[in-house]
This record gives sequence, structure tokens and C-alpha cells, in this order.
Amino acid sequence: VARSRLPPPPPSIFPELLTQPHELSEEGGRSTVTASMSGKEPRSEPQWVAPSSQQQDVPPDYETIGMIFGYALQVLSWILIIVTFPFSMCVCLKVIKEYERVVIFRIGRLIFGGARGPGMIFIIPCIDTYRKIDLRVVSYAVPPQEILSKDSVTVSVDAVVYFRTSDPIASVNNVDDAIYSTKLLAQTTLRNALGMKTLTEMLTEREAIAQLCETILDEGTEHWGVKVERVEVKDIRLPQQLTRAMAAEAEAAREARAKVVAAEGEQKASRALKEAADVIQANPVALQLRHLQALSSIAAEHNSTIVFPVPVEMFGAFMKKDN
Repeated sequence: VARSRLPPPPPSIFPELLTQPHELSEEGGRSTVTASMSGKEPRSEPQWVAPSSQQQDVPPDYETIGMIFGYALQVLSWILIIVTFPFSMCVCLKVIKEYERVVIFRIGRLIFGGARGPGMIFIIPCIDTYRKIDLRVVSYAVPPQEILSKDSVTVSVDAVVYFRTSDPIASVNNVDDAIYSTKLLAQTTLRNALGMKTLTEMLTEREAIAQLCETILDEGTEHWGVKVERVEVKDIRLPQQLTRAMAAEAEAAREARAKVVAAEGEQKASRALKEAADVIQANPVALQLRHLQALSSIAAEHNSTIVFPVPVEMFGAFMKKDN
């Protein structure tokens, strides 16, 4: 069978009206057409567009037939429920817990009223399908992700994501499996967020990285009916060779700081000794008093045998008398 084609457009009686802008003005109940005839530029005639292939040639009465069959199924289901009463109540009545909601579809369409629960709900057999949604917070431990940082360092990162279902209808209608999709998105978001950071930023900015991942996940799962409560970076494991190199670097830095502190202490001690020597030199009795003080401190600890050097300056006065 030859496919029918659209007829060509009819010839225009006023071709200049198609190629030039025109204005419509009404005066005294009559409409006049004014067109600028001067300075005309050649334009191609408008092309006729074939109807879209997405439009299906469905008879308009198909929807009516479907509604009729749907009502007939409902009537038959109610008759079956009434005939088998009260045994049919075991199938029709469902108990929904406090932390659950139920999304019910009747002949494939969402019933009016949205999600049902908690409590007892009524399900019509054969024409109703339902799906339970848990509203409790789900904790998901993200598997260790091998991530290449911005400064070309491979690290293994563990994280924990806490999320819950905030809109049961959106979680059923907008995505096939909201929980599984959120878990996959959490893994890819963690890899992308940490891939833009250096190793130093990963180790020092954990809270900022967790906040960034939480914001990205919350925006991505909003139309899925999922609310991300919290994201925590649990552990960042470095390669063993890099750990040894960083430990050696930190040890060398600590040793350098210790030497600087010791040198500063020696410098301060030498200044204090110089000032003490100046004081002792100004008064000879001060040296004797210092000698007695050192002798008393030694005798308090080791009083069995005491070996203590005696300054020669103490015998200066006796030597002068002998001479």
C-alpha cells in the first residue's frame, strides 16, 4: 500500500504578504492590510513539516474502552469479595506499621490520596498493587574507594552515608530502586569530590569534604524522594611507602625543632651564667656563699663520701698573711 503524502501548499495570491512583514489595523469596522512593498528581499517559501513519528494513530475510543473494562473489573472484584466474605478480608486487609507507608496503584494508576498508612488499609484483589516504603534512616557504609588525588596520590577512602525516604510516591514513580540508586550515587559523588582535593586537603578538611558530599547528594536525590541526613568520611588510608616517607619527614622535622629549642636554651643559659659571673666578680664573698650552698645540696643526697673542688681564690687571703 502506497504511503499517503501531504499535498503541496496552495499558491499564494499575494506572495508579497508572505515575504514582507504586514500590519492589521481596524478603522470603522473594516480591516485593511498594509504591507511595505519597497525594498523587498527574496525569501524561501515556508516548508511543510511532516507530522512527528512519535504521534501514534490510536483511535479515540480506545481510552473509553479501557475505562469500561476497568469499571467491569472493579465490579467483578467487589462481587468476588462479597461472595467470599469474610474469608476475603484476610487478603484485602493489610496492617501498615508506624514507620511504613504504602503506595497503591489501581489498574496501573495511582489512587487518589497519595501514600496510605500507618494503620489498616483495604486492598482490592486482582486490580490493586501496592508497595511498602520504609521511612526509617538507612545507614550505608560506602565500600573503600581507590581515589587519585589532585597531586597524583592514590588513597583509599571509607565513608558512611545516612539517608531516608521523605516522599514515598516520588521514590516509587520517579526511580526504579531509590535505595540502590542513592548508594551508587554516593560512591560516585565521593570519588568526584575527593578527586578535586590534594592529599593535604583530604587529611585536614574532612568536615568540609563531608559537607560538600552531603550537599551534592541531597540535590541529586531530591526528585527521587530521598533526603540525605549526613555524610561522614570514616577513614583515609595511605599507601605503605607513602606512610613511611611521611613518618620519616615528620621525624626529621621534630628533630630539627628539638635542636633549635636546645640551642635557644643553651643561649639563654650562657647569658644567665655571664650575668651571675659578673655579680660574683663584683663581691668576693658571693663565691664563698655559692660554694657553701653547693656543698649543702651535695651533702643532702650523697652524705657518705663527698669530693668537692675548692676554689683557689678562697685561699688568697691566707696566702697574703703567710707572705
